[in-house]
Amino acid sequence: MSDARAENVERDVRNGGDLVVETLQALGAKTVFGIPGQHALGLFDALSRSDLHFVSSRVENNSAFAADGYARASSEVGVLFLSTGPGALTSLAGLQEAYATGVPMVVIASQIPLDGLGARRKGMLHQLDDQKASAANVTKSQRLIQHASGIPSAIQDAWTEAVSSPQGPVWIEIPQNVLLDPIVVPRVEDALAEPFDNPPRVELVREAVKWLAQADRPAIVAGGGARRGHAEAALLSIAEKLKAPVVSSPGGNGAFPWLHPLSLQSWVEDRYVTEVLEDADVLVVVGSSLGEVTSNYFTLEPRGRIIQIDAEPRVLESNRPGLGIRADAGQALEAIDQALSTAALAEQKSQWHGESPEELVAQTLSKVMARLDSQDLAKERQFMADIRAAVPDDMQTFWDMTIAAYWGWSCWDARGGEFHSAQGAGGLGYGFPAAIGGSVGLAAHGKPARVLAVSGDGSSMYSIAELATAKQHNVPVTWLIVDDGGYGILREYMVGAFGKATHTELARPDFVALAESFGVPARRVEAAQVGQALKESFAADGPNVVVVETLLQMFAPTHLD
Repeated sequence: MSDARAENVERDVRNGGDLVVETLQALGAKTVFGIPGQHALGLFDALSRSDLHFVSSRVENNSAFAADGYARASSEVGVLFLSTGPGALTSLAGLQEAYATGVPMVVIASQIPLDGLGARRKGMLHQLDDQKASAANVTKSQRLIQHASGIPSAIQDAWTEAVSSPQGPVWIEIPQNVLLDPIVVPRVEDALAEPFDNPPRVELVREAVKWLAQADRPAIVAGGGARRGHAEAALLSIAEKLKAPVVSSPGGNGAFPWLHPLSLQSWVEDRYVTEVLEDADVLVVVGSSLGEVTSNYFTLEPRGRIIQIDAEPRVLESNRPGLGIRADAGQALEAIDQALSTAALAEQKSQWHGESPEELVAQTLSKVMARLDSQDLAKERQFMADIRAAVPDDMQTFWDMTIAAYWGWSCWDARGGEFHSAQGAGGLGYGFPAAIGGSVGLAAHGKPARVLAVSGDGSSMYSIAELATAKQHNVPVTWLIVDDGGYGILREYMVGAFGKATHTELARPDFVALAESFGVPARRVEAAQVGQALKESFAADGPNVVVVETLLQMFAPTHLD
């Protein structure tokens, strides 16, 4: 330790790292995720003088997933500390998921000292030519702080941006010397970060209501923005006023009651549901881009007019022309709902070629079930039903990119819990670390913290090191690993496309023995026993693992003939 730094310790002089943690606490942060690094030591030393709870992951990408899961489960901002260079870069795939899904996060990365910044002027360890440029594709904005006095305002501004719709991660980086050098800035006592207001324009609401009031066959697609915008009440009211069938995207699962007579649930990948959306004379798309999955892999061809509501202007009309309303989903639907209350709705509202909308929904879901009946999928359907029956109604679940999750996108009734998956960017390894963060977030807010993570054997290997994190922090996560010996969904895709699969088979560990080597209880059960095994695991303390060796198949969205 240098003489100057030793003197700082003796005098208890505050530094830039203290400003960071003081500002975060003033903004309401409770938890920080990350991994220490050489240039970030000032951040982590300052944590020791704060009340912030730190959760140390084993891989930075998983730290990003954990902060993402924390934010989703708690409806608070996830905070992530990163070290310079390799640490910062390793986090980017996790941040891509948060950015694609609209998860609010404040990411604070360290940097080399200020006098080394530039195109390899000093060749310092971890140095990048422009580190924040690496994050430009996966964060809303990027800031470099060059002086300690700028730290509180920069973090406050970043927090405001993160929680303003469209929500997402915001990147801040702070050089090593700015974190370590003594400061004269007073202790941060208060900070305020309120989301920017994002209401719809009046003339767009008026036009949307005009279309809807005249519609005979309105239908609604509820995407992830409907959940993020807390639009559930207005969505329900509008659907019931219009008698409009509602289908939820995977990200929108939970935005509309699953068993409501107007609910097409989440069967967006079935052609029978796609045909209903195509037949609507006005299709309201709220909080969704009508992207790959929600458009049934771009087979959706609407014949009516489209009203698209989204907080992200780049999403509007990106896949289909329509009346684009740039607004927070909750604010937009509330405005439309209020206007519909006084509008003269068409007398023959929502008559689908002689059928009531409730009859149409019931018949469509019956057709979906009949299609599944024809495809020899009894094992898969029972497996998902057993998991659903075992999971308490209010338990939050986190799903990796695995066949069970693909089923979950369509068939999972979220009930009082919340359904979280990695469908935004589609990277592997999300489920378990996100569940760790989610559980920590629930506990921080005094809520029951037991959660479920679901992974395949391939995706689980991306996050297997986080068993150490779960054990160290005694996080009550039950991890279900569905082991089919390879990348199951890729195997199925390749067989379907080429008649054979290549390089999808995987050597894998004994997951039970591996978990137990971390001190985490684990068991291996048959597929038919998964429900009972989960119930018993949910009743235990701390983390545990359930492994099921089974081969699941996906359903076909159309007839196979």
